[in-house]
Amino acid sequence: MATLRFQALKETLNRKPIKIEETDRRSELFGRNVFNETVMRQFLTKEAYQSVRDASLKGTKISRGVADHISTGMKEWAISKGVTHYTHWFQPLTGATAEKHDAFFETIGDGLAIEKFGGMQLVQQEPDASSFPHGGIRNTFEARGYTAWDPTSPAFIYGTTLCIPTVYVSYTGEALDYKTPLLRALQSVDSAATAVCKYFDKNVTKVIATLGWEQEYFLIDSALYASRPDLQLSGRTLLGHSPAKGQQLDDHYFGSIPSRALAYMRDLEIECMLLGIPVKTRHNEVAPNQFELAPIFEEANLAVDHNSLLMDLMDKIGERHNFKVLFHEKPFAGINGSGKHNNWSLSTDTGTNLLSPGSTPMKNLQFLTFFINTIKAVHDYEELLRATIASASNDHRLGANEAPPAIISAFIGSQLTEVLNELEKVTDGKLSPQEKTDLKLNVVGKIPEILLDNTDRNRTSPFAFTGNKFEFRAVGSTANCANPMTVLNTIVAKQLKEFKKSVDALVKDKKMKKDDAIFNILREYIKKSKKIRFEGDGYADAWQDEAKKRGLSNNKTTPLALKAKVSKQTIDLYKEMKVMNKREVEARYEIELEDYSMRIQIEGRILGDIARNHVIPTTIRYQNVLIENVRGLKEIFEKDFKKHSKEQIGIIEAISGHIEHINADVNKMTDARKKANVIEDAEKRAIAYCDNVKPFFEEIRYHCDKLELLVDDEIWPLTKYRELLFTR
Repeated sequence: MATLRFQALKETLNRKPIKIEETDRRSELFGRNVFNETVMRQFLTKEAYQSVRDASLKGTKISRGVADHISTGMKEWAISKGVTHYTHWFQPLTGATAEKHDAFFETIGDGLAIEKFGGMQLVQQEPDASSFPHGGIRNTFEARGYTAWDPTSPAFIYGTTLCIPTVYVSYTGEALDYKTPLLRALQSVDSAATAVCKYFDKNVTKVIATLGWEQEYFLIDSALYASRPDLQLSGRTLLGHSPAKGQQLDDHYFGSIPSRALAYMRDLEIECMLLGIPVKTRHNEVAPNQFELAPIFEEANLAVDHNSLLMDLMDKIGERHNFKVLFHEKPFAGINGSGKHNNWSLSTDTGTNLLSPGSTPMKNLQFLTFFINTIKAVHDYEELLRATIASASNDHRLGANEAPPAIISAFIGSQLTEVLNELEKVTDGKLSPQEKTDLKLNVVGKIPEILLDNTDRNRTSPFAFTGNKFEFRAVGSTANCANPMTVLNTIVAKQLKEFKKSVDALVKDKKMKKDDAIFNILREYIKKSKKIRFEGDGYADAWQDEAKKRGLSNNKTTPLALKAKVSKQTIDLYKEMKVMNKREVEARYEIELEDYSMRIQIEGRILGDIARNHVIPTTIRYQNVLIENVRGLKEIFEKDFKKHSKEQIGIIEAISGHIEHINADVNKMTDARKKANVIEDAEKRAIAYCDNVKPFFEEIRYHCDKLELLVDDEIWPLTKYRELLFTR
């Protein structure tokens, strides 16, 4: 292994940046490999084009005959660009994407063949579903599942394959993917938000949830990656002593991008442009070898597809540049981990961002309505929001000094807090003309001026308002954005539905004017959701105590957090908003518990293997060198040898102590793992892995890392942190 380590370092140091040629402007490249509106107008009949548009915007069904026309046009376009195969591209509950390629090829007899791609092949396929997670929805022998075309997300070409974004459902109709519940949630928030928008603008007929994700990641040379079994098998380093220099000088953040990394980024951006992924921003992140890219906002479903596609692209393009992309939330101890900030807002088909104040008091009242209702939704479902970002990998990041705590809170800034405090004083019932005028002129009317100076963001807040959107910062870098976006849009839809019901009741029963009713309901929501708002330091011990007093949850581990996913409140929510049925909810809970247990199990096995088969044998080899040295000193100095070998003997004793601890802890961890494995209940098994197996990881790591400092660098088998993080 030591030989492998030094070979990997030599190989890495000899790498040169790959030259990237850019002959076309980004704007000319954008969407070139996407079956977008421009292409559809060229390759589809007017009827077929309008059917796709109506399906995308209005949710109408596409007839079988029209589907044949669409598939023919799609095939001709794809073949004109050198495509040979097509695939239904979907997102099963593995967290990755899935695809099965079929050729545009069919024999017709007499030794002849044609390129064929019919409407049924476009609209639906039946991939073998036997090996995808299903959470008990079907028996193993019921392998059949269906993929169905999602016309709201355009088909695209990658390589020589036409990729058709699809939903994925079981034989009995339950969703087995991330996309299906998201589409339902988006439909739900569209309906609820449009109804509320009618209070302010009768012309609004559709509300679109938008998403702008920020993807953080590490780049590690592929040779160095191959020299670390823990990175290869778990995505993170399970041991390794912190280097003398890490991120403490903040010299990497926003610094000059290393040449190899920049070449990778340019190559990636070109591919993104071709596929219509509107990436705009790139920069160094805080930790060494950590980077970030971010796109322009898009409709949420398309943004989720683009992020999933991007992660595939990043891996594939990384191979061209001899890089391995690390998406794990905490691949290295002691330095910043990676998140995937989800910037969310709502926009109308009339071009208004509902979370951005306008030029009139009425537009600002509309802003406040959606702003306060979102905070109220977060307040009511904070445990469910926490559950959406729960995973074995994100547990390492949440609560660390660069990430939000596990307590969900909303940060809105001191100026908007003052606005809500003023609204909290609104008179119960009908407002006097003077009070209404004062509110509109001095409170609501001044919001645009307030927000101009409200740009300072609380970096510790999991859910922060950042001027014209909410930023859900606690989402992990490996996550599929559909998971948190499904929940956020569902809870906001539910809240807006309740809001409209309450306002309409005051107007009808209390004979209030619409504005009076809105102010009254918003006042009550401000009071009821006050405890979720927090403007201070999320890491402070005082906040932990304060949050407990406020009754906010602090579910620090995944098994604890996930329980909210199957609460009566959650099941009732999904049922009412028609996002998921009870069976689908429980299946996801089961799958995520299994995923957690398996990841901890794998990490435990890897750590035991590395500790016993790499660290201990190397350490004993070095210890034998020291023992031979002491024997030699004894021969030379005889009775005085102890004076001259004192340090060596001390190291020998320290090594023996660390080896003893490692062996004992590995044995205990293995026993705990065996006990956990026989627990049939998924929830209890996950808790056993969390409480009884995982705690041994840090103990074993501590002693292995101490040995790294004692053993000769020339024979240490594992590539060290300083090499992984600072070898460019």
